[in-house]
Amino acid sequence: MTEIELRVKQLYPDHYQETAKKVENLMGKWKGKIKEKKSWIDQTDVLLITYGDGIKEKNSPSLPVLKRFADEELKGYISGIHLLPTFPYTSDDGFSVSDFRSIRRELGDWEDIQSLGQSYDLMLDAVVNHASRESEYFQGFLKGEEGYRDFFIEADPSEDYSMVTRPRALPLLTAFETDGRKVYVWTTFSEDQIDFNYKNDNVLLEILDILLFYASKGAGFIRLDAAGFIWKEGGTTCMNLPQAHEVVKLMRLVLDRCAPGCTIITETNVPHQENIRYFGNGFDEAGLVYQFPLPPLTFYSFISGSAVELSRWAETLEKTSDKTAYFNFLASHDGIGIRPVEDILTQEQKQLMADTAVERGGLVSFRSMPDGSEIPYELNISYLSAIAGDEKDIRKKVQKFMASQCILLSVMGLPAIYYHSLLGSENCREEYLSSGIKRRINREKLDYGRLKAEIHTPGSLRNLVFEEYKKLISIRKRYQAFAPNSPQKVLETDPRLFVLVRGDGEDEILVLVNVSNETVQLDTGYNGAELLTGSPVNGRLEVPPYGYMWVKTGENYDRQME
Repeated sequence: MTEIELRVKQLYPDHYQETAKKVENLMGKWKGKIKEKKSWIDQTDVLLITYGDGIKEKNSPSLPVLKRFADEELKGYISGIHLLPTFPYTSDDGFSVSDFRSIRRELGDWEDIQSLGQSYDLMLDAVVNHASRESEYFQGFLKGEEGYRDFFIEADPSEDYSMVTRPRALPLLTAFETDGRKVYVWTTFSEDQIDFNYKNDNVLLEILDILLFYASKGAGFIRLDAAGFIWKEGGTTCMNLPQAHEVVKLMRLVLDRCAPGCTIITETNVPHQENIRYFGNGFDEAGLVYQFPLPPLTFYSFISGSAVELSRWAETLEKTSDKTAYFNFLASHDGIGIRPVEDILTQEQKQLMADTAVERGGLVSFRSMPDGSEIPYELNISYLSAIAGDEKDIRKKVQKFMASQCILLSVMGLPAIYYHSLLGSENCREEYLSSGIKRRINREKLDYGRLKAEIHTPGSLRNLVFEEYKKLISIRKRYQAFAPNSPQKVLETDPRLFVLVRGDGEDEILVLVNVSNETVQLDTGYNGAELLTGSPVNGRLEVPPYGYMWVKTGENYDRQME
């Protein structure tokens, strides 16, 4: 039995040979046509997360504008760009895709995507759980066309769905008219996002073809949006089922064969232990897995003035295989998720985060529970506003915010920076108020000319954040200790400090971040230099409020000033 047959048999035991043959035929269509991507990532890799029109210029397609900004301002700092969905859509700011193989006209075209991919490692989104109600797939389903008859999940509204994991406080099923009859279809996220039926192997084949198409257009990373939801079984949570893992493993196998070097990243906003299961055995499933507990735990550390919970969690992280890594982020197009810390923080601690977010101008989104109640699901707020929204002095605000970002750049894994964090953006309540969409508080589209002026205005918030970020990244890139899989050890010191040792032997770097507004003195036993300032270190350190340091043994002042 071939490896493809073994994988397919886990999903379609009754007709696995037929389906495996279809998969192999699909692979034959693409084999040899996709350029091999780079082998793996190292400490020089830092990704930017942005919308294709996150930076705009009037009367110009926005993808070339983004590339111009990246070439002018980010070269040598950002190695890759994660483009949030660039496809035609009908809702959810891109995640309700109506055409999976086209680029929105206002963004540009596939040539613009490929141009970005020639200069930067490119991550594209694959929305694998659902399609827009206006998509060709769903319209064909509604018309009863043979090819789309079982593309989506019909369900009986009288059945019990109380066990099903609900990410939003919206109905699970939505009624439509098709073929002269009323049907209810599965809509996990909204009535405009219709869930695919992966029990139909033609759905799997279509998605595999789309993934290979993206790889052919230059994607070195493919992000599987909402991957944990893709397989449904009655009487279960319909979340992270074994079949969902098998689908991802088959995707990995097909990409490895047809698009070597193209890495899968799974987006599964769930508690930590469930999340890291998507690494599989370290070689057969996702290459990158989102580190979802990092944003809420970092946020909690700064509002509580204690790094104890963050340190305890970081202590549990184990080194992954040589072909896998954690995907670290603090801010994204979504909010600060609460689910990943359900088994880490108490209800009181989670409520403190929600209350603080609201106090600092943010919002709270909720999800439905089996008993019909609603609980906080995510905090919708700019990460800068979340961390430092209580600071009036601009330099103190930058100090506090960049202390949190130093954590992102220090922990084991690949760091990815949301464009509003890199560019020092605060809450944009106007976007929320004009749309009623909570997440848009952190999705403002920026004017290219105005942005350029602001990041180059000395002393402005954008300027101070952007320049400090570039400084941190430029230093980070020089040291093997910050490689994604370099060893990490958490040290228990003062509870106000988050302390790591990255690397080992001559590569070792001591990381210290003060999450409190108090000065902390510490005997480190390190002699060398603090890399961010070049100051000599002789054992004892004084870490100022919201101070952050990278200490390297054997370094000296002169070397740092080169």
